[in-house]
Amino acid sequence: MKKSLVALAVLGSFAGVAAAQSSVTLFGVVDAAARYTSANGQDLYSLASGGNTTSRLGVRGVEDLGGGLKASFWLETQVNVDAGTAAGSDGKFWGRRATVSLSGDFGTVNLGRNKNSTKLAYEDFDPTSATGLGSVENLISNLGSTAGLGRYDNQVTYVLPGNLGGFYGSVDVAAGEGAAMGKSYSGRVGYKVDAINVSAAYMETGVNTKFKLMTVGGSYDFGIVKPSLMYTTTEFGAAKQEVWTAAVTAPLGAGSVWASYSDAADKSTVSSTKYKANQIAAGYIYNLSKRTALYTTVSLIDNGAAAKFAVANSPAVAADGRSGGFDLGVRHSF
Repeated sequence: MKKSLVALAVLGSFAGVAAAQSSVTLFGVVDAAARYTSANGQDLYSLASGGNTTSRLGVRGVEDLGGGLKASFWLETQVNVDAGTAAGSDGKFWGRRATVSLSGDFGTVNLGRNKNSTKLAYEDFDPTSATGLGSVENLISNLGSTAGLGRYDNQVTYVLPGNLGGFYGSVDVAAGEGAAMGKSYSGRVGYKVDAINVSAAYMETGVNTKFKLMTVGGSYDFGIVKPSLMYTTTEFGAAKQEVWTAAVTAPLGAGSVWASYSDAADKSTVSSTKYKANQIAAGYIYNLSKRTALYTTVSLIDNGAAAKFAVANSPAVAADGRSGGFDLGVRHSF
């Protein structure tokens, strides 16, 4: 009996050590906003999910393997708060992220569906992180290709370690596995120390005709204000687009205020009509606590020369038309 008790005590101590070396975390964001949008004289009132930050539910875990090596996983799905449904990008349940990883002094290797390096790059210099009414993605076009702008299946990502004196970077390779656009390659290099952050990223995907996306951006945080500037191009065959984005973010009271201006232009070599479009957007985020915030966003897209870009949840936009709206929402994270 005594031997059994001793054995149980020993096993319990080992279990305690194992528990201390690994952890699993449930996390998420619940974000909803009352939204008004208008285009071509038509008005639309809606309750939008993810007006400031995409609503999501996820679980992630990490295990310390010793010697500086760690194993981890990350599963994350989009939650549509307005309808109470769960559907990730492209209709996949774990469409936001599904990865298993190894990390150490060499950096990190992620295997699975995830954002690629180019999306992470332009999110850094867009005050909305490419989300909601004012997202820079409202103007970025895939030029009629079936290429996605941000997340890819079957992806292997290598991320540089964080002890390189401010230099950072990553590279992605996504296997085609029969997909129409085939393999995808992307990479990013940058430098971030104290107030300055600059980076450049490039992505290419496609079997015969290649879809290409390149983005370069930079920001400097003066404390009282942080301006940023970004240049993005997309190409697909003879079609080409250029987008310039200038933005500013500043603390205000218990929150922050931001504004951005983006200009999109058709640079195609064969297009008979060179479209132009611009977007002006602004917003305010008021932090009620570390986890809860109120926010409002206003955005207007002005199309020219046959362009039909629109803000999120907009009625159909006619060529040369305008699309705009505003919302008021609440975001809670856990």
